[in-house]
Amino acid sequence: MVKVGVHVSIAGSIDRAVGRAQKIGCDTFQIFTRNPRSWRFKDLSTEQIEKFTQGIEKSGIYPPVAHMPYLPNLASPKEDVYSRSIDTLTNEIARCSALQIPYLVTHLGSHLGKGMEEGFERIISAVDAATCENRGVTLLLENTAGTKNSMGGSFADIQRIIDGLKHDELVGVCFDTCHAFAAGYELRTAEALDETLAEFDRTIGLDRLKLIHLNDSKGALGSRVDRHEHISMGEIGEDGFRAILHHEVLKTLPMILETPVDERRDDVGNIREARMLAEG
Repeated sequence: MVKVGVHVSIAGSIDRAVGRAQKIGCDTFQIFTRNPRSWRFKDLSTEQIEKFTQGIEKSGIYPPVAHMPYLPNLASPKEDVYSRSIDTLTNEIARCSALQIPYLVTHLGSHLGKGMEEGFERIISAVDAATCENRGVTLLLENTAGTKNSMGGSFADIQRIIDGLKHDELVGVCFDTCHAFAAGYELRTAEALDETLAEFDRTIGLDRLKLIHLNDSKGALGSRVDRHEHISMGEIGEDGFRAILHHEVLKTLPMILETPVDERRDDVGNIREARMLAEG
């Protein structure tokens, strides 16, 4: 049985996310630990931490996953943004540790026209600074769709970052299916998926792969368009997701859906679709 879930709200108090995940029928779930659209945040209270961790234990939902806020850019050439980004990453790792969240997903950012090499150096320095203390949290580098100036659009880019780290044992990978497809990695047949994952294994190593962001793509293969679609309704399609959900390695990993919610389908509908394809 695959473990599937969605990104859930922490509105009101972070511990409420657990109940929301249960109500939707999640086996795993993802949250922001704070407002993702602001640099400012409040420290977690002891009560919030206890309610969250106790809620996870009672629910049986595991693992909980956190995602970095939107504003940080670990590749930014702008010193103020870069400094704030490192501080945010450091704080998020500490918050995850307190909440006993094992995985923190981060986007790799944009070099803003300064070039890939400078972007790599900035990301490596930022991750080294934030992970200098082992807090029992694995930082997951998320692949991107390869949009202009973005970092992490290829497996080689991600491995270039990992190779430069002082403590690479604290880092893994989150594989986003929409992003990979938009970046040019074919996923629509079992044979194509095997080839893509063989390349991942040669370049990064499948042992680094800890989490799947399970999203269909509105953009075509290699379009570099980062737009998520409902499971099986996009360009990857039903056959592609059936292959993904039956793959011997991928089906053992937690899967987070970041799909739309609209008149066609909601989170419950997308979870149901993923489970149906996994069983059929």
